[in-house]
Amino acid sequence: MASSNFVLLTVLLALVASGAIASDPGPLQDFCVADKDSPVRVNGLPCKDVKDVKVDDFFLAANLDKPRDTTMSKVKSNVTLINVMKLAGLNTLGISMARIDYAPQGQNPPHTHPRATEILTVLEGSLYVGFVTSNPDNKFFSKMLNKGDVFVFPQGLIHFQFNPSYDKPAVAIAALSSQNPGAITISNAVFGSKPPIADDVLAKAFQVDKKVVDWLQAQFWEDNHN
Repeated sequence: MASSNFVLLTVLLALVASGAIASDPGPLQDFCVADKDSPVRVNGLPCKDVKDVKVDDFFLAANLDKPRDTTMSKVKSNVTLINVMKLAGLNTLGISMARIDYAPQGQNPPHTHPRATEILTVLEGSLYVGFVTSNPDNKFFSKMLNKGDVFVFPQGLIHFQFNPSYDKPAVAIAALSSQNPGAITISNAVFGSKPPIADDVLAKAFQVDKKVVDWLQAQFWEDNHN
């Protein structure tokens, strides 16, 4: 009898433990339109009451067919991100998108998306793209893409896109596997942090003189995301 009780207890503990570490791979209801005015703080955004949901919660007049201004950016690109903050109906659905415009010789500089894999489609022009794997290999994968080509950037890895043309712009559409993928532009994060990272730290990390680090930190590190 004692042996049976022990087996039963072990099974129950295993079930409880497995439930405690389980996660939901997808939404548990048809939709969860974001209630941006809710005082509730969760990992994501709370749901609007279903009776208050309207068709326009799933719609955005984004004008993604219109070219964006790339002249205001030092890197000569403009990223128009459509995430849950702009389209409430995306909440819990694990997807977002972006239009990226590149001037001639423009680039979307090395960056990461901490919460998403990205799949990129070239709509106009050509792009030189690549990503780097994690330590210790740091292997570089790169490819020249033309109109209609598709390329995948794995989640969290540093990647970039560059328009090699001297006279033609390029346009791409990206889909990302998160409602809020996040973007960490490497140069901005390292040299434009607020407050700045100590120059002793960066000089050692990049094996350069502190004067080089001070000069880089003095630059204006802008965001090309809108």
